[in-house]
Amino acid sequence: MRKLGSTAIIVPLVAGILGAGTAVSLAAEINHAREYARCLELAKSDPGDGFETALAWKAIGGGDAAEHCAALALLHSGKPEYAARRLEVLADSMRKTPAFKAKVLAQAGQAWLIKGDARRAEAVFTTALGLAPGEPETLIDRAEARTALADYQGAVEDLTNAISAAPERIDAYVFRASAYRYLDNFGSAGADVEWVLRRDPVNVAALLERGILKRLGDDLAAARKDWLRILELEPDSEAARLARANIEKMDVKAK
Repeated sequence: MRKLGSTAIIVPLVAGILGAGTAVSLAAEINHAREYARCLELAKSDPGDGFETALAWKAIGGGDAAEHCAALALLHSGKPEYAARRLEVLADSMRKTPAFKAKVLAQAGQAWLIKGDARRAEAVFTTALGLAPGEPETLIDRAEARTALADYQGAVEDLTNAISAAPERIDAYVFRASAYRYLDNFGSAGADVEWVLRRDPVNVAALLERGILKRLGDDLAAARKDWLRILELEPDSEAARLARANIEKMDVKAK
């Protein structure tokens, strides 16, 4: 299953977040675009300092960009709930297009997922999709939230819509295969995995999923082959850790 903590894109929204008020100041003493970049770097490397920098910058005209930096600093400091709440307030208050507000809300939803509040995350993603229907990344993220809530059918629907909008999203096919598996729809799960592996034979997420499907179908030799292949390709990855765990579990049962 897709793991948000390692794949979520909570990034600067450079294009569009520097509003008209800050744009005027670009010609004055403060270069807000440069300040935004500096603040975001601090938010990652030293979240406490980044947060204080964002607040100081906001006090002298940093506007939405400074608030966005403050929220991301909170996220990087291990306070996703506070980050999510600030992002929600920012999305509600900013004078931007619905599509841009949806991006900020989607980041709030990602923060709620990191916090472990899948129900709140799903609600925020749903609001974001109301502003920007069919946005693939948000659909995939809402599928993550729905999976955490054991709404596998809802996850499949979101992933199907995401794939329709962005057929190149291989990760969505692997994720949908996992959701199908939870629904005991092994035929559809297998079809998605094989679709991925025909295009990317070394996709470790797909190999992991196919191994699980093979094990469930009692083809233990094929399952082991897929999992051992993961250990060859990416021995230090999360997929490898899960492959080892599955091999060990299978060996214990065999004894």
